[in-house]
Amino acid sequence: MKVDVYNLKGEKSDTVELPDEIFAAKVNVDLMHQAYQRQMANARLGTHNTKRRGEVRGGGAKPWKQKGTGRARRGSMNNAQSVGGGRIHTPKPRDYTQAMPQKMRRAALRSALTVSVNDAKIIVVDTLSMDKARSADLAKGLSALAGDMRKLVLVPDKSESYTNLIKSGRNLANAKLLQANYLNIRDLFTCEKVIIPLASLDVIKSYLG
Repeated sequence: MKVDVYNLKGEKSDTVELPDEIFAAKVNVDLMHQAYQRQMANARLGTHNTKRRGEVRGGGAKPWKQKGTGRARRGSMNNAQSVGGGRIHTPKPRDYTQAMPQKMRRAALRSALTVSVNDAKIIVVDTLSMDKARSADLAKGLSALAGDMRKLVLVPDKSESYTNLIKSGRNLANAKLLQANYLNIRDLFTCEKVIIPLASLDVIKSYLG
């Protein structure tokens, strides 16, 4: 599949062939959903904690005698119907981590990239290296490519040649910079345009091809 290659001015400069095994793969909706659910679950901290009747403050004394008051019998002030009592069926710390084989995760990414190409979300650029760290220059270039849409920009690596690019993109409102080898299904789903330099395309080919 051939797509156009643009520069940061939004002008077409060349064409490139996208590998069919990555960008024209069989779309598996169930697999993409499973990968998305796994990523969202793994992002949960699981630190929520509530106190049960044995953990709340106080000795839990019997509030009144068993008989003779006309009131319902009560054995403790720590039970759930009391103000300040313990809670029932409320969350305790737990691990939400879900496992998923690497082959399935990569197949889900191929499906998501195929959907992105079919929806015209992917924009290939020749290079994104910058001489100076200037957010205004990067914002102008990204705006020429994708306007005000939410953009996912794939950075090839963290080498010195891309340091200025990473610094320039830290405070852009509608753009997220991500290393190409950290590409994930959640970011692909939540962005409106995916901007891929040719160097990042090589990184994607190396582990998804």
